[in-house]
Formats: sequence, structure tokens, C-alpha cells
Amino acid sequence: MSTAMIYLDERGLPRDELVQRGLRAATGFASMGIGEGDTVALLLRNDFAFFEVLQAAGAIGAYAVPLNWHGKTDEAVYILNDSRPKVLVAHADLLAPLRDQIPAGIELLVVPTPPEVQQRYGIADAACQVAPGDVAWPQWADGFEPWAEPPKRSRATMIYTSGTTGHPKGVKRDPASPEQSQVYADLIKRVYGVEQGVRALVTGPLYHASPNAYGRQAFGLAEVLVMQSKFDPEETLALIEKHRITNAVMVPTMFVRILKLPREVRERYDVSSLKWVTHTGAPCPREVKQELMAWWGPVVYETYGGTEVGTATLATPQDWLEHPGSVGVPTPGTRIAFYGEDGQPAPDGEPGEIYMRVPAYADFTYLNNPEKRKSVERDGLISVGDVGYLKNGRLYLCDRRSDMVISGGTNIYPAEIEMVLTQCPGVQDCAVFGIPDEDFGESLAAAVELMPGAQLTAQDIKAYLEVRLAKYKVPKRVDFHASLPREDSGKIFKRRLRDPFWQATGRKI
Repeated sequence: MSTAMIYLDERGLPRDELVQRGLRAATGFASMGIGEGDTVALLLRNDFAFFEVLQAAGAIGAYAVPLNWHGKTDEAVYILNDSRPKVLVAHADLLAPLRDQIPAGIELLVVPTPPEVQQRYGIADAACQVAPGDVAWPQWADGFEPWAEPPKRSRATMIYTSGTTGHPKGVKRDPASPEQSQVYADLIKRVYGVEQGVRALVTGPLYHASPNAYGRQAFGLAEVLVMQSKFDPEETLALIEKHRITNAVMVPTMFVRILKLPREVRERYDVSSLKWVTHTGAPCPREVKQELMAWWGPVVYETYGGTEVGTATLATPQDWLEHPGSVGVPTPGTRIAFYGEDGQPAPDGEPGEIYMRVPAYADFTYLNNPEKRKSVERDGLISVGDVGYLKNGRLYLCDRRSDMVISGGTNIYPAEIEMVLTQCPGVQDCAVFGIPDEDFGESLAAAVELMPGAQLTAQDIKAYLEVRLAKYKVPKRVDFHASLPREDSGKIFKRRLRDPFWQATGRKI
């Protein structure tokens, strides 16, 4: 029997206990008629049950479909209708806005919302309990014998894209052969450093592609795997020290929030156990990564890719220090090409839309919409909507194609401005985007969240940027927000900030 432990914040359970419940649930799923190629939906925060459901779905060859519980109800309902699961496993507190809209034919299994989540989110106790008449996941799963048949061919979690242009799309991968599974595992080891005996930390929501891939591998190999119920910068440091964490996956916003802790707080914690911290999801400001590695040591790895293509590049700490600002070199066998607005290959070194293919990931289609793939495919390569260029064999990102602002005929990449603005003293977080402008078509606006007690004006923000950026990159408008709409990972819902400006004019973005 394994002695590996899985933790939710401070509370731990043996991995074998979760595996056994997952195998019992697999038998339960099979009794519902769920089999190979079917789908099982999850509406779960970070919790032990998340891994139990993954284990159960994997054993019978079903796809697990995690729903973004930060999203809107109509988006969750759309995904349930699109993926057609036979069962939805959900936390009790997340059901209220969805319960009356769950499509007919979907069985419901309810997980009591754990006390860690209840406390962090301030949820009323009654909302966290399984309602009378609902079927409770723990008792239901424990009522079956463990699944004893040989495991089915591996199927990846079916992640839905964010839906920034229309409805989200389910990325459905072909079942992996044993050889394909090994190639994938080798790449995950190369990217996240996950191997037998690591002590791993998951800081972001498991419905995201990167924490999900990392978490699934770490669940099977780690000596200790710790999930945070909700990211908190000081608690992250405390968990690293307490569990002697060696490996973690984060996003740059988390780095910024950790570094903005008072120095005396940062120095309370011993983080010397860290060996491999992978970040993805957004460009990281150079100064942030340099400061972090001056503190943590050369342990910060960077990846780039997407839900459809997988992990396309990797920058090791040493390589990034020699080539700051890059997102690394292509992973083994990966092909990358760049295309301009005219659809032709971009000149060497010039920004273009990035198209990729990563052989470690099984081929995919968009669930119920295979024709949609043609809109993102060119010459056998796939685009996830980003713009970048290659220099010295390394990929450099500009921004999301959809976030690029064209002002007076000039292409402006907000990510560059955001990376500078996050370094401004007193700024907690920010988002820069394009808004309608009668003269230039679009102009720049910045939404800024200040640190507690900070006193800054719009002119202060502009003055800070004017000495660090070209004048045309300084936002014309600066608005302050008590808090920016974001997920627990720190990712900002930029559309919620940008859309009202365009809706007011009746113009489309």
C-alpha cells in the first residue's frame, strides 16, 4: 500500500483511499450505463472528490468534463447540453443557480462542500450540505465494489475552451495508445518535473488545463500533493514550508501577489525545498521573474501552448536568464509557424499568428463541431489565437490576437503595457484593452486595482508609463476598481471590463 498523501489546504487523506473510492465510483458509473467514450461532468472546486471522479471516469474509459464554476450559468448549461454527460458530480453550494436548468436525463451526485471552501468563500453552512432528496457522492460511491476489470484506453480530460468568440468548444482527444501515453508522460516530466516522490502543490483551479494535467500526473507519482482551496499568497508560502514542496504550477499573477507581500512576511517562510515551479497562462514581466529567482533560486520554468495543442515550448531557468522575455524553445518534435493577416507566412522575425503541432498530444476534434477545426488549422498546424515571433530559436509572445488594439493603424499589444503597469508601486493588478475612439478607431483604456491604502490618480499612472513606454502605448483612459473580475488563478475576465464600452456604441469589437 502507498503512503502517499493528498491534502486540501491542511487536511490530508491517503491517496489509496481516494483511489479506492474512485474505483468504487467506476463500478457505479458502469451501472448507470456509462462506458467508453461517454462523458462525466464535474462542477467541483479543488477537493478530494475531483480526483475521485477522474479516477472513476478513467477506469471505464469515459471523458471527464470539468465545468468552470467561475463562469456564468448559461455557459455551464450550454456545456452540459453539448457534452451530454450521463451524470453531473457537483459541490452542493454550486448547484443553486444551475439546479433548475440541468438538462433532462442527467443524473446528479452531490458532494458536500468542504469546510475549507466554505470558510474561504464565506458560504452559508446550509448551502454546503447535501439537500434532502439528493444523492450524496461519498455514500453513493462507497455502496459499490471496486472496479476490477482491466483499465480502458487512456482518455484525457475534455477541457472546454474559454469561449471568447462565441460558445466554448469541447476539445476531445482520441484515446491514447500505450506508446502515446508514454510520450505524453515524458513531456509532462520535462515540463513540470513530475516524477516519483515529488512533493507537489496545485494553486489554481483544477478545471484549468495546466493545473489539471499537472495534478493528474502528480496524483499518481507524488509523495505529497497539496491543493489550495483558494489561492492566497502568504498561505502558499506557508504550505511550501510545511510540506517541503518541491514542485508547483502557478500563473504570473500569483508571482506578483507573492512578491508584493511585505518583506518581513516573505522572510518568515523557508522555501528552500522548491526545485521546479512551472508557470503558464500569460506572459510574465521580466522584472517579476528576475526578482522571484533571486529569492527562490533558478527554479522557475515557463511553458506556452494551449488546450488544443498542448505544451509547445519550454524555457528552463538557465535558458530564460540568457534570453529573458522568451517562452522557450519548442518541445521535442513540435512544429511552429507564423502567418500574417493576409494568411501568408510572416517574414522571419516579424510578428505573426502562431500555429503549432505537438506530437506528444493525441489528435483532437471539437466535440459536435468537427468543421470548426478548419477555422484554426493551417498546413496541419493549429492556432490558439496568439501573436508572436521567433528569435534565436526561441518563441516570443506579443499578445492574444483578439486583445490586440489597432489605434490609428498601429498594432498595440496590451500585454506589454500590463507587464509594465503591474510593476508600478501601489498597483495590485490591472487590465489594458481597446475601447471605441472616433478619431483613431480604438484607443487604450486601463482598469486598475490598487493595493490597500495606496493613493494614486489616473495622472500618476500615466506619468509612470510615459517614462517607460512609447507615448502611443500610454492608455488614454484610466479607471480604478475596488476589485477586478478574476478567477482564483488571478486571470482577469477582460471581456467584462471591455464589453460595456463597445455595447454603449452599438459597435462590435
